[in-house]
Amino acid sequence: MVKAIGIRREDKNQWETRVPLTPEQVRTLVEREGITVEVQPSPIRTFSDKAYSTVGATLSEDLEASRVVLGIKHMPLSFFRPGGVYVFFSHTLKGQPYSMPMLKKIMEVGCTLIDYELVVDKSKRRLIFFGRYAGLAGMIDTLWALGKRLEVEEVAPNPFKGITQCLKFENLDAGRAAVKQAGEQIAKTGLPPRLVPFVVGFAGYGNVSNGAQEIFDLLPHEDVAPEDLARYMAKGSHKATTLVKVVYKEEHMAARKDGRAFDLQDYYAHPDLYKPIFSPHLSHLSVLVNGIYWETRYPRLATKQDLAALFQKGAARLRVIGDISCDVDGAVQCTVRSTDPGSPTYVYDPLTGETRDGFEGRGVVVLAVDNLPCELPKEASSDFGNVLLKFIPALVRADFSVPTKDLALPDEIKNAIIVHNGRLTERFAHLARHLPK
Repeated sequence: MVKAIGIRREDKNQWETRVPLTPEQVRTLVEREGITVEVQPSPIRTFSDKAYSTVGATLSEDLEASRVVLGIKHMPLSFFRPGGVYVFFSHTLKGQPYSMPMLKKIMEVGCTLIDYELVVDKSKRRLIFFGRYAGLAGMIDTLWALGKRLEVEEVAPNPFKGITQCLKFENLDAGRAAVKQAGEQIAKTGLPPRLVPFVVGFAGYGNVSNGAQEIFDLLPHEDVAPEDLARYMAKGSHKATTLVKVVYKEEHMAARKDGRAFDLQDYYAHPDLYKPIFSPHLSHLSVLVNGIYWETRYPRLATKQDLAALFQKGAARLRVIGDISCDVDGAVQCTVRSTDPGSPTYVYDPLTGETRDGFEGRGVVVLAVDNLPCELPKEASSDFGNVLLKFIPALVRADFSVPTKDLALPDEIKNAIIVHNGRLTERFAHLARHLPK
């Protein structure tokens, strides 16, 4: 069999321009590994067709020579070929209803599905991900949304006014520079009294949250522990030239219903024994940035009822929610729909449940873009591909006709197989109950 791998074009929307491998990474495969790389032509990809052909890739509409095909987002049902191996973010791990027809088709056609989300090391840490870039872009966009909201409120001075949407910056460095400039203005002239103290809460401490914090840390700030926040807010005076940063972990979001001490592993195993405890913090926050992994079995971070109670008291301190995790009707329940970079925000009115695109109106601005890394496509793709690259030779050379246990693949890849030759692997057999009849 020809040693070949294909790169599918992304067609979810006009904003999805990321790639699993950059032209320079393709050059490595062609020149050092002797692997044929086929690339589907694309008019929107962040790297041009010519950039790929220049480094030795073959432009191909059908990727006919490639048994293994790489992508980023969902692939159309008509794309799957018998015996094909497809590597992408399938969004099937929670039995997501919108992904089940695709999973069923993959099984019917006899394909193999490998999901990047499952590629982890021995400590169960993800290896191939865009999470940091979701956080980076999401925080820049959250600060931009904050600036726009303060404009609507006619708050001046408004140090965030010079920050634009992430995708409008030439690159990440330009975005960082704009945030630094805002920080310099805050340090020099301070925030208006009505905004002080200005508290930004980060839910989570993984790749997404760390990326967001990386941007926020460019601003002058002090760290306050969640358990100390109420006392901090109650003290007499606060600095106008310093923001406040609070990072929330699981023990700050949930507690045992029976009053026993919080235990992280117990929480993961028995979330039904826990109740949400985050809502008292909402009254202290100016901005909430959500970067947690969430499933329906876990308590929510902020419910619609929590927000309604907050806004029933009058104008709330909370102005923006940057829901980078973007689980619709999820941890942050007022994320009632996802958005895209073309119309990234809406104002959620907690008293009516209604939303209004943009930044105006009663309530809180919600940023809920579901593919934020596409706002930093070159940097995000490069980092992603640097990790993926080392697994490509084994993927290309593997004989996928043998049983799963006998596949000559690194454990990191073998453990990321959801479907092998049309059959759910043992670890994911439970997904069968979610398949459409």
